[in-house]
Amino acid sequence: MLQRFDERNRDLIVNINGQLVHRDKAGISPFDSAVQGGDAVWEGLRLYKGRIFKLHEHLDRLDRSARALSFSEIPSHEKIIEEIRHTLAANKMRDGVHIRLTLTRGVKITSGMDPRLNQSGPTLIVLAEHKVPVYAKTGLTLITSKIRRPPPEVLDAQIHHANLLNSILAKIEANNAGADDALMLDTRGFVAETNATHVFIVRNGDLATSRVVACPEGITRGTVIEICAAEKIRCVETDLSVVDIYGANEMFCTGTMGELAAVTKIDNRHIGDGKVGAMTKRLSDLYTHRTASEGVQVV
Repeated sequence: MLQRFDERNRDLIVNINGQLVHRDKAGISPFDSAVQGGDAVWEGLRLYKGRIFKLHEHLDRLDRSARALSFSEIPSHEKIIEEIRHTLAANKMRDGVHIRLTLTRGVKITSGMDPRLNQSGPTLIVLAEHKVPVYAKTGLTLITSKIRRPPPEVLDAQIHHANLLNSILAKIEANNAGADDALMLDTRGFVAETNATHVFIVRNGDLATSRVVACPEGITRGTVIEICAAEKIRCVETDLSVVDIYGANEMFCTGTMGELAAVTKIDNRHIGDGKVGAMTKRLSDLYTHRTASEGVQVV
């Protein structure tokens, strides 16, 4: 699974601290904390017919993450939404758009790790692209990565930080194996998530998903749990082993960039009958119904 360049994005206007510039002229200082040490937090948003789904939930998570990293200044929700609106208007965007929102600790007075070197406020980057959900609806193939997700006492996954090397190493493994993505375990051997998405399995009509120990509280994951409660579908959060995954009737992954996508094969084993399952299709349709009718109007 490799994303392709969308010609509509050739002349994107990006937003860096309120300055709207062509993508080819955009620049971040080499003294910016994101460059110096991946010292930044981020969110992925999706625009559906002028509305951003779960916008405030995403901004709340961004705020919590920045506070956990002791950012001295954090833009208000209103300020961030204003900059999102400016960016979408500059690009004449209304639908089928993914927004990468990044907040860094800002520019340092000299290179170094110490946050006290940051004395000019944060850097806010709004990158909006024409981008349909990135995963094929016909089913994904995974491998189980040798790279483990760290426990909270090493790096708490509830901080939605921009240092993604742990996941990138797992993605390299998947690429080398010819798989779409990699399933990542925690240091105890239980499922965390894939290198990019949360996972659910279906067993005898019930759903199970991994606990948020070595993975963040996903917004799309939370929406699926909400849908299950509304539809009276039993869904539990629990420790899942690879054996649980191998024995599942269905499996799917969730994320803002890819929405819901079935997993039909992992480690050369078919999940269920190796096809997209009925529960996956049902929940995907219910999720689509929500995104078509809910969200914050920004365009």
